[in-house]
Formats: sequence, structure tokens, C-alpha cells
Amino acid sequence: MTDSQKLQTNNTATEPLPLSDSVQDALAVAKRGVDELLIEAEFAQKLARSEKTGKPLRIKLGLDPTAPDLHLGHTVVLNKMRQLQNLGHQVIFLIGDFTSMIGDPSGRNATRPPLTREQIEENAKTYFAQASLVLDPARTEIRYNSEWCDPLGARGMIQLAAKYTVARMLERDDFTKRFKAGTPISVHEFLYPLMQGYDSVALQSDLELGGTDQKFNLLVGRELQKDYGQEPQCILTMPLLEGLDGVEKMSKSKNNYVGITEPGNTMFAKLMSISDTMMWRYYDLLSFRSIAEIEQFKKDVEGGRNPRDIKVLLAQEIVTRFHSQQAAEDALADFNNRAKGGIPDDIPEVSISGAPIGIGQLLKQTNLCASSSEALRMVEQGGVRIDGETVSDKGLKVDAGTFVLQVGKRKFARVTLA
Repeated sequence: MTDSQKLQTNNTATEPLPLSDSVQDALAVAKRGVDELLIEAEFAQKLARSEKTGKPLRIKLGLDPTAPDLHLGHTVVLNKMRQLQNLGHQVIFLIGDFTSMIGDPSGRNATRPPLTREQIEENAKTYFAQASLVLDPARTEIRYNSEWCDPLGARGMIQLAAKYTVARMLERDDFTKRFKAGTPISVHEFLYPLMQGYDSVALQSDLELGGTDQKFNLLVGRELQKDYGQEPQCILTMPLLEGLDGVEKMSKSKNNYVGITEPGNTMFAKLMSISDTMMWRYYDLLSFRSIAEIEQFKKDVEGGRNPRDIKVLLAQEIVTRFHSQQAAEDALADFNNRAKGGIPDDIPEVSISGAPIGIGQLLKQTNLCASSSEALRMVEQGGVRIDGETVSDKGLKVDAGTFVLQVGKRKFARVTLA
């Protein structure tokens, strides 16, 4: 029996509740921008029951603290959580401190190195503080899955593992590909979806959110809830946000991310670097503007309006959300100043010695380029300036003094060379 068939067999014999206008409105909010909502009819009934009884739904999102900082890709699902929170439901922000020690195999073509307890604790410290920039912390239940996973012990883990077969695990696309390719799959990786599913049992979740790459794990939670005699959760998956390159999903490891705690000027400049086509994807997944307003922007662009103007509005909205309106206005002014060849106000000051020094070494020592070879490539491409004057000589020796060194459009340093 397929997952879809199993999902459809959960019909109850009770008469369905009528869907009021407010329930249908809530359903529309839940569905905006989603990839899938499984099963929609079940979730509509959960909403109707919640309205009738006054009991809020329990809505779960789990994140493993695998890195210390959240980026805009993480906020796609956090935004949906906030929308559901605003409808009056109980959202649960689950930090996977236990599951981080296993390592999520979703979308991986190799075993993920598990984190140490120290790394997990350090990362977890900042997660909820950053998530609170999107969620209302006063109305958010924060939990750690070590609360119920640690007490399971070896006996409980074996009993849990007995509820799923290897054949079912190999239905996962990433496991299947690795198995066929002869790429090793560690036994402990099979535990990950089981433990994530057990989280739903422990929290008695009504709805679990996740990225599209989490669908298998979310379905395991649904199945385990049935085994434990609970009403199965519904599942809502959100699309994965592509990074600034417009190709790979946003990731710190791929350096195509916008961190939500980065300075406003940096966030603004990064968002302005996305393509005019990718801009609409970011609007759909990140903006709080209405669908009608975004559609009007698209018509404006088709009618001849400069896409840059629309991109500025998006960048300002995001910077305002994570900083302030004033920060967004300052970021726009800074961006325009840089575009005209101006020098930003907040550039780092660097003091080094060794004059006269070759331009390649100078750029490396000021950390504006990772290596001398990269620095010389930038000179060849006309991307290096001293006090606004383009450097064209790769053999240039720079004398002592104080000057502004610039690489590309966004890297600056006020250098004192002795």
C-alpha cells in the first residue's frame, strides 16, 4: 500500500463538521505558498473542531542546531508558523538536541558527521533567540527532544525501531540512491526519522511543518502516532528557498545565504544581488505582502517599471523585519552611495606595516581577498580601487600612507600602511 493510500484510509466514521467562513479563511492562510498540505480535508476538520471547542491546535516545527545562525531559508517555514500562531494556535519550536547527535540524512549522499554535545549546546543557545525575530516568543512553546529521547534508553529504542521495516526506510529517495550506488548507509541513520516521528508522539502534534526534503520524516511521525493510539498529525511542507546564486538551496556552507542577524546594509546588498527572476520567488516565500499586491508588482514590471524598484521594496521589507525601518532607509542610502562609487560610512580600519608592498600582498593582508592570486585576478578584472582610482598594474607597489582600498562593489577598508 502506498503512502497516499495509507493517508486516505484515515477517514473517521463521525459526521464532518461544517466549515465556517473563518475556518475557510484560516485554511487559505495555511495553504499560501505551501508545497503540500496532507491531508487538507483532515486539517480543515481539525480547524473546525478547534473553533468549536476553543482548543488551539498544537503545531510543531523541529530544527536541529547544526549551525549557530539562522538564515532567510529557515524563515520560510518560520513565517508560516507565525501566520498559524496569529490565528490563535499553539506553536511548538522544537530544538533537536538529541537528533542532532544522529545527524539528519535528508537530502544527503553521504553520512552526515554527528555533532558533539558541546557543539549542539552552543548552537542551541542562539536558535530560539533568532527564531523569536519571527515568532512571538510569549506565545511559543520551546522544547528540546532530549526530554523524551534520553529516557527511552536501549530498551525503548529497540521497541521503537521494531515499528518500522528496512524496506520502508529504503523508500526514502536519498537512501535508495545511496543503496543503489553502493554508498554506505550507517544503521544509526535509520534512527533519525524514527526519532523525529517519536517527537510528534511526545508532543501530541496536530500539524507538523517542514521543508519538502522532510516529507518522509513527517510521514513517519504520522504513522507512529497511529501506532501509539493518537490521531495522526497533518503535514505541511514548504518549498526550499534557493540561495543568492539562484541554483542551490540557501546554505551557509555554500555561502549563498542571507543571515537574519547580519547587519542591515549587508542584508540589503545581498538581496539586491539576486536576479530579477529570482526576486519573485523571494517575494512568494519571504514577503508578508498580499498575493494581490505581488501580482500588481508583476504587472507593473511587465508594463515597463524597473524591476530594481520592486527589488528595493523587498530588501527594505526584510531589513525592516529584522532590524528597523530606519535601518532599511540607511541601507538603501548606503547601497545607492556604493553604486555611485561612494565610500560607505562603516568600513573597517586596518593598520599594517611593510611599505612599499605589492598590491596582491596588500589585498591579502587586509583580508579583502583570500589569496594573492585572487587579488591579482581582481586587478586584471578592474575590480580594485585605491581612493576611488582603478588599479590596473598587477606589479604596483603601494607606498606608506592612509587610503581607502576597495575590491568589487561591497568590500572596503580604510588602510594605514607604515
